[in-house]
Amino acid sequence: MTPAHFTFSTTFVLGLAGLTFHRTHLLSALLCLEGMMLSLFIALSLWTLHLNTTNFSTSPMILLAFSACEASAGLALLVATARTHGTDRLQTLNLLQC
Repeated sequence: MTPAHFTFSTTFVLGLAGLTFHRTHLLSALLCLEGMMLSLFIALSLWTLHLNTTNFSTSPMILLAFSACEASAGLALLVATARTHGTDRLQTLNLLQC
């Protein structure tokens, strides 16, 4: 495993660990998701540069577009929960209540 592969797999695993173990606030969960998507984007970009083909050159841009859509939806949910519940703590959110 090259140092680049080790670095990107470690950043992805750290983002996943942060998502699973530190779920106190919605904002911290969204930041962990963004870190995971950023590590996937950089790894996919380096992979397409390593192959030297144009077949997969649009894949990182598509991933970046989906990441931006995910970030905007997450921020919209964060604003909506902060307005309705008054906080972004995940323990106070109940999915069964309307």
